[in-house]
Amino acid sequence: MDMDNRKILIVGGSSGMGLALARRCLDEGAVVIIAGRGEAKLAKARDELGRPAALETAAVDIAREDEVAALFQRIGRLDHIVSTAADIEGAYRLLPEIELSAAQRLVESKVYGPLLLAKHGAPRLPATGSLIFVSGIAAYRPAARGAVVAAVNAALEGLVRALAVELAPIRVNAVSPGWVDTPIWQSVAGEKKDDTLAAMAKRLPAGRVGRPEDIADALRFVMGNGFTTGTTLHVEGGHRLV
Repeated sequence: MDMDNRKILIVGGSSGMGLALARRCLDEGAVVIIAGRGEAKLAKARDELGRPAALETAAVDIAREDEVAALFQRIGRLDHIVSTAADIEGAYRLLPEIELSAAQRLVESKVYGPLLLAKHGAPRLPATGSLIFVSGIAAYRPAARGAVVAAVNAALEGLVRALAVELAPIRVNAVSPGWVDTPIWQSVAGEKKDDTLAAMAKRLPAGRVGRPEDIADALRFVMGNGFTTGTTLHVEGGHRLV
């Protein structure tokens, strides 16, 4: 798919996988809007990407329908919508320690948010357009402390399949990463981040954990492949096998 002048919204594009995808799309000639809740993170992302003319930013909370509707009214037409957003603060807890408010924030960012992006964004897409959401390995290899994350990722993939039927011929897909070295791990593992990722790298058939660029490659493939819809693409270094 030729990316020249394609218009792409990347929610969660201010860091990690979303930022890597934004960089790749800009390099290929696309117009990119990165959206997120924090103005400071958006400003930092603009600087990291070199403030190109083809880059826009937008502050939005995708769990608020009024803000999502206003965002799409301002943006106008789009070719693709991608969301890597996930509010995981407090979500990785043992069952007795789980606070409902933390679970609700994760559901809002990874289920209600994508639902609202589809509701208000699909009318802005052409028949050749697509929506892509990021789920995760926890839906397939859950662990202690990960019940909420596993449930939410599984729910998101169910939503993707249903939307692919309802919104056809617009394509709707999910990309499911394994363990990827992104800033989100700082809040999950803290000072043990490097040791935790290194231990997983030894277990994986791929011999390493993922990089943001690995997931950006997968997102870019799904975006460009016109015969892929209702699918979850697994990019996890063989994690489901071990």
